[in-house]
Amino acid sequence: MTLAHLPARIAALACRRPWQVLAAAGLVTALALFFVATHFAMTTNADDLISPDVAWRANERKIDAAFPQYGDTIVVVIDGKTAELAEHAAAVLTRSMQADHTHFRSVARPDGGDYFAREGLLFDSEAEVSAATARMIAGQPFLGPLASDPSLRGISTTLAFMMQGVVRGDATLAQVDRPIAALADALETRQAGRPAYFSWATLFGDQKAVTQAPLRRLILARPVLDFESLMPGAAASDAIREQARKLGIGDGVDIRLTGSVPLSDEEFASLADKAWLVGTAMLAAMLGVLWLATRSMCILIAIMTTTMAGLIATMAIGLAAVGRFNLISVAFIPLFVGLGIDFGIQIGVRFQAERRGGRGFADAIDTAVTALGPSLLLAAGAVCLGFLAFLPTAYVGVSELGIIAGLGMIIALLFSLILLPALLMLLRPPAPPAAEASRFLARMDAFVIARRRLVLRWFAISMVASIALLPLVRFDFNPLHLRDPKGEAMAALSDLMRDPDRNPNSIDILVPNLAAARQLSARLGALPEVGRVLTIESFLPTAQPPKLAAIADARMLLDLTLDPIAPLPPPSDDETVAALRQAAVDLDAAAAKSAGLPADHARRLARAFRTLATAPLGQRRRAEAMLTLPLQTMLGQMRASLDAQPVTLADIPPEIAGDWRTEDGRFRVQVLPRNDGGDNATLSRFTAAVRAIVPDAAGVAVSTQEAAHTVAIAFVEAGVLALIVVTLLLLAVLRDLREVAFTLAPVVLSGFLTLATCVLIGQPINFANIIAFPLLLGVGTAFHIYFVMAWRGGATDLLQSSLAHAIFFSALATGMAFGSLWLSSHPGTASMGKILMISLAWTLVCALIFEPALLGPARKPRDAHH
Repeated sequence: MTLAHLPARIAALACRRPWQVLAAAGLVTALALFFVATHFAMTTNADDLISPDVAWRANERKIDAAFPQYGDTIVVVIDGKTAELAEHAAAVLTRSMQADHTHFRSVARPDGGDYFAREGLLFDSEAEVSAATARMIAGQPFLGPLASDPSLRGISTTLAFMMQGVVRGDATLAQVDRPIAALADALETRQAGRPAYFSWATLFGDQKAVTQAPLRRLILARPVLDFESLMPGAAASDAIREQARKLGIGDGVDIRLTGSVPLSDEEFASLADKAWLVGTAMLAAMLGVLWLATRSMCILIAIMTTTMAGLIATMAIGLAAVGRFNLISVAFIPLFVGLGIDFGIQIGVRFQAERRGGRGFADAIDTAVTALGPSLLLAAGAVCLGFLAFLPTAYVGVSELGIIAGLGMIIALLFSLILLPALLMLLRPPAPPAAEASRFLARMDAFVIARRRLVLRWFAISMVASIALLPLVRFDFNPLHLRDPKGEAMAALSDLMRDPDRNPNSIDILVPNLAAARQLSARLGALPEVGRVLTIESFLPTAQPPKLAAIADARMLLDLTLDPIAPLPPPSDDETVAALRQAAVDLDAAAAKSAGLPADHARRLARAFRTLATAPLGQRRRAEAMLTLPLQTMLGQMRASLDAQPVTLADIPPEIAGDWRTEDGRFRVQVLPRNDGGDNATLSRFTAAVRAIVPDAAGVAVSTQEAAHTVAIAFVEAGVLALIVVTLLLLAVLRDLREVAFTLAPVVLSGFLTLATCVLIGQPINFANIIAFPLLLGVGTAFHIYFVMAWRGGATDLLQSSLAHAIFFSALATGMAFGSLWLSSHPGTASMGKILMISLAWTLVCALIFEPALLGPARKPRDAHH
């Protein structure tokens, strides 16, 4: 018995013992399902898609080992309507998270905390420090009453005192116009029922004042991860949101989570989102195409049952072989459904054709499998080898997909040869009615043969045009571009990329000592592509003595002002109302002594105070909260900044120093791009410039560029290897170089046409959709093998044959399976579905038009052992 006769022997055995085959298949499927349920695992970490053994990954591991705190992190991005709101939210949320040891291993503020609150003013220039302390001293007459009574009564009393000075001529209304106008705007907006916020930094009038810090704060947390969950960081992320809710953080503050943990969780969530829609669309498409192909509910049930059983078995074997699925290898599901169902359609359609000719069930199955067996074996082998060609590459994502899909093709063929015939024998579908000859297909057959030179000429033109467009193909291997840009974590990360001080697209370098860090920092800082270079000394203020002298003078004058010995007790509501009314009287009096906008602003604030005085108690409390929370935050910042002390490297807190210095004395140097590092071209120039000086640099910027290079090399290697092994397989079976060329030429053309279409529709090739091309090699080879094998066997009128019928509906079913991925919420998966569908459409065009024209008139059948 030759290998070509093996499929028929297997199918004949299944026909003789259908119940035993069904029982065995059911047992295997049940065991596989149990294994999948108990061993299912999946990683959504894009880092796992590349082999850890490549050089740049080894450099990454050195940095990770030296600073493990940057591994699994949650970055809490806090944006406030005012600097005070942002600072207050960050401070209280940090304290709450630090007390939660159930969900967090460590919590720190990279841009805040006690150290920066106390020493932050020292990081400004000497002139800025002098100006800031001068403004504090100038505001002493107003700071004292506010510090003694930080309430709505205290604010009203302070304003009344200021207005009395204006009436006496000690000051002008224009000098205090900024806070008066801001207060009027805030209160009027609030009284109109709209959200309003107030910043006391306006009291000092300088946008660079110490009290006017940026409106964004960050919290860096290392969560306790639940690796038994598909989203290990979900509990920690939920804890952050719940703590923010309990703390009353919300009005005027926007909290978003990003970092490696939320990004990974969000990745899985986007994959899971619409999974039901993708699955439903895939199933509906399968059922519809199978019905159109076979016109038999019994055959439809038999093919779907065979496909689902094979899929479950493939999932089990895949998990046993690679341990877990990744973002790429999980695509074996639609691949198996699309490719595996091809075998079922080929057998089912040919079975129907034989039944239409009057054959019995067993005889029809035997004849169908005998005729198709060699083609099915060769097609399955070609697809399998096409995927297994990725095994030697460093692109682990597709390498693991190759293992699973390659094994899946063997399983698909076995189930189609064993389970499908047994089900057909048991279900006994009724004989189909006689088919009417298609005049259109007859004319197409005649046209393709009679005008084959014209057809070949058009396809040659298409080939040349496609090759001409190849330089315009856009490759985008940035893994971040595979994520949903509207997701919270990705949107927050994109926002941070636009911040030059917080751009995550950094480069990290490990140096042996501080002197080396200084020297390297100076060299890298001179590069035009570099925006900033950070070392541990970046957290050490420069020119401290004159700054400390200015701060000490201010502290001596403001100590009792900011820390009154006897602060007033909280006021009663009657006292607050009285203070509001008195302030309104004094504001009107000051306005009467002035003119222009300052007078108008004073009158507006007087009206707002009177309205507030007569309003319900709840409105006064809300207005007080709006004004006093930022006031207390500002006063606290002032007190802390006036406590600044001399700082040396030894004084940098361990939670900061530990991010830049290892216990064995090595130091980290971090380099940030000058421009938007999220742009691929900018990122490439930045990375190249830094690595020209430090070849073993690591970090996000390096990994993004190197991952693109690794993937590109992997596909070149795998493409060449796949072409070689498939060619050798075809040569071994067909034993005719011309027929091998007939089989592979349309595959090459469909690949070029797919790339040209990507150029025309503006679709870049990325980490995910690039797998369309090895798939294209496998599927295309399979379809063309069917025609070549039939042609060398003497078949005529190929387009009218049941083979063409089966290929058309097989391609349609496969296209529907892949196209359903287009509905996914995950951009990478959706682009994969798009490219797969495009490539399959061109494969079908090449198979049904170019292949028959290339083959030409029927030839005499070959001897069986050829």
